[in-house]
Amino acid sequence: MAQRALRKLSSGNVWIFKIKNRRGYGAVCKNHLTEGRSPVQAFYRMAKAVKRSGFALTGNVPRPR
Repeated sequence: MAQRALRKLSSGNVWIFKIKNRRGYGAVCKNHLTEGRSPVQAFYRMAKAVKRSGFALTGNVPRPR
């Protein structure tokens, strides 16, 4: 099976935030929402989610807002 070319997406497009009334962090990007116990885990779960849509996240983990 041939691999498709992934379009690059900057990590600045990912919005990471602390979830209120819950333990953990959330990440939003390109109509995807992921959760994780830490900002890093939420970011890597987001990378996996957008990869299914044909994007590849580049750059470092952004700070939570």
